[in-house]
Amino acid sequence: MNYNIDNIPAEKFQFATKNDIYHDSKFETKPVSYFQGAFKRFAKNKGAVVAGIIIAVLLLFAIIAPFFTPFQPAYYDMVYAYVTPKSNLFANSDINFWDGCKVKNTNLIGYLKDFALASETGREVIKNGEYTVSEDGANYTYRYDTYYGVGFGKYKIISPEEFNDIQRYQNETGKQVLYPVVKLKDRPTLEKNKYDANIYYKVENPKATILRPLLDENGEIINNYWKYEVGKANSLMADYNSLRIEGEQGVEEDGKYYHYVYGRKVDGGIEVRTEYYEYYIYQHNEVKKDGIKEPLFLFGTTETGKDIFACLAYGARFSFVFALIVVAVNFIVGVIWGSISGYFGGKIDLFMERFAEILGSVPSMIVITLLKYHMGATSQVLVLFIAFFATGWIGMAGRTRMQFYRFKNQEYVLAARTLGARDTRIMFKHIFPNGLGTIVTSMALSIPSMIYSETSLSYLGIINLEAGNTTSVGTLIAAGQKSIVANAGYVALFPCLFLVLLMLSFNLFGNGLRDAFNPSLRGTED
Repeated sequence: MNYNIDNIPAEKFQFATKNDIYHDSKFETKPVSYFQGAFKRFAKNKGAVVAGIIIAVLLLFAIIAPFFTPFQPAYYDMVYAYVTPKSNLFANSDINFWDGCKVKNTNLIGYLKDFALASETGREVIKNGEYTVSEDGANYTYRYDTYYGVGFGKYKIISPEEFNDIQRYQNETGKQVLYPVVKLKDRPTLEKNKYDANIYYKVENPKATILRPLLDENGEIINNYWKYEVGKANSLMADYNSLRIEGEQGVEEDGKYYHYVYGRKVDGGIEVRTEYYEYYIYQHNEVKKDGIKEPLFLFGTTETGKDIFACLAYGARFSFVFALIVVAVNFIVGVIWGSISGYFGGKIDLFMERFAEILGSVPSMIVITLLKYHMGATSQVLVLFIAFFATGWIGMAGRTRMQFYRFKNQEYVLAARTLGARDTRIMFKHIFPNGLGTIVTSMALSIPSMIYSETSLSYLGIINLEAGNTTSVGTLIAAGQKSIVANAGYVALFPCLFLVLLMLSFNLFGNGLRDAFNPSLRGTED
């Protein structure tokens, strides 16, 4: 149909207002890059975000925690083996949690021994002095302080110089380290009891295997200290301690004043009774000066007296650093190998695939065994690295090859090739970014897999990482397995909790990365 615009009546026309005039509006939104879009998609996955936060916390623990503990993985103290976790926040409170104590069930004699130790030192070996007795009176139950409960251990022989230095330390600080000794002839008869420095009291039968303390009419422990009349010391006695628990004037008996003997001269030095808690503080602050102020183990100790917190922190740091290095090297080698194999194909792909298959068919356990046999004197860390690298890159190469086969014949690749793009540009500018989702996901999942493998090998004792200040989470878990018999489940609790959180979080985090880098989901951010 033909229209003659010249014959349109004038009344058909109307003046247009400014609001009636439309123009193309400016595009206000900003372009979203590949990684910005990936981040938006990742942020929508709440499980992956939480997992990422947990991984960040574990990573910060591994990095920062070693700086907040004076202990090292090489540190150990057999006296403080299997002491329970303790925090200063709970140590002096009435809350029965994280206070360095454990529930102890014992008989009357066991209770009296702890009561005697508390009476002599003034420490709360029995927390708050509270205990319960069974109806038949045979069983006593109370919270037992594992730090104070070590008491004196065995009689210790120290040099005269150390004896004098301890006296100086006591005078300056007012803290008691040395306590009166018991005369040799007044000690229990059996060899195992004779040199037990915790037995400072009189007992009902010195020849018995189990010694029952004697109590006075007030129910107090009767001490058996070696004493001498003031001014009548003999050559077997060391110089008496200047910080006397009996007072400067001595203790009065039958109108005479006596001083206690704080050291017995023997061949090789002076035999003394040292309360180990205070002696530990003296040793580390005055002698070793290693920054350890007191025996305080946040996560408790192992059967050899190693600090679990320090071992876990250093072990976690080693696991993260080692896994990241191995995965990074495997990623670089695997991506280069797989991209060449997948892009060029043909005989090149055939040769490279057969080589990878032959190498990958060798069990990793054989590789580790051979490396340990031929590199026995070499660092175990180097053996572990070579073993994981020898075949670790093959999986990454296979996944990269698969992605290159998937995308190399796409239209945009053919267009780039037609326009004269070089092979390296096509490989790493056009094909590699599209396969990055699968590759990055596998890389993220390789980190916990590497940590788990390293942990398993150290747990089984195949690889020993205990040299120097190096340790492993697997070694702690192995120590925790032994602790179950000793009712010290906390030894295994903390390293197992670390490993479980790490594995679970990395799996959720890897799934989030897979979705975030999936090119088919681009444009679905909003």
